[in-house]
Amino acid sequence: MIHPMAKIVVTEFMDEKALARLAQAHHVHFDPQLHQNPGAIAEAISGADALIVRNLTKVTQDLVGAAPNLVAVGRLGVGLDNIDLQACLNRKIRVYPATGANADSVAEYVVTNAISLLRQFPRSHRLMGQAPWPRSACSDGREAPGRVLGLIGFGDIGYRTAKLALALGFRVLAYDPTPKIKHPDVPLVELRTVLTQSDVISLHVPLTEQTRHLLNKEAIQTLKPGCILINTSRGGIIDESALLEALESGHLGGAAIDVFSEEPLKNNSPLAACENVVLTPHIAGVTQDSNQRVSDMIADLILQHFA
Repeated sequence: MIHPMAKIVVTEFMDEKALARLAQAHHVHFDPQLHQNPGAIAEAISGADALIVRNLTKVTQDLVGAAPNLVAVGRLGVGLDNIDLQACLNRKIRVYPATGANADSVAEYVVTNAISLLRQFPRSHRLMGQAPWPRSACSDGREAPGRVLGLIGFGDIGYRTAKLALALGFRVLAYDPTPKIKHPDVPLVELRTVLTQSDVISLHVPLTEQTRHLLNKEAIQTLKPGCILINTSRGGIIDESALLEALESGHLGGAAIDVFSEEPLKNNSPLAACENVVLTPHIAGVTQDSNQRVSDMIADLILQHFA
């Protein structure tokens, strides 16, 4: 079906130039705060042909039902756990993720945080300004060359993370139950091997019933003492109470956590009080550059859909 002037609703932030390209061809309703009000979303999309979201908009069966004309959903990112894919399939609604557009941003986040945490820079920052001068307390950092980075999940983002890490001297291991990509210098191993041999572990799997609390208390206890955890995938993959316990006991050497089981993260989270921890608000894949790439890709896909 050809829609000469489709109605497109955008509920979260999107690059202005990509929005302008959409608006040249179609009617665009853009409200980056709309995701905060599900009732307002349902009203806004009642006559919409396309919906563009990030991760905060829940595209539920009820929401899809409120939009009888909806034929396309664009996802400004790659995770699809906020979209009821079965409901979209039942209605023959096409779902377009921005596959690969933010992969370099996530890979950069993982590798730079891995080095920063090995060197204990966040801990050093906390100690600065306190007496005595903490030079001796901050001089036992570890270097990247020869350290093992273990990747749980080895898709596009895992692959690009491995390339960056290898260039900086890391050894890289990966676990993926259904690998679709290979790298000659990244052996695919069992999950237990990644857990027990890695100095840094980074998560790159979707949140499913199989991966929920994949890193629970028992799994975290099997990690090497001083291991560093990095999570840019989904919060529910790590049991946050077990993570907190391992950080407070010193079993873990640090963590960079970008995603949480509940977002926004509650004020005064005890994770924020831990040493050698970096907490970020789900922005590993969001930079000026990646936002432009992601927005351009989704704009192109939606424009093609209605061409």
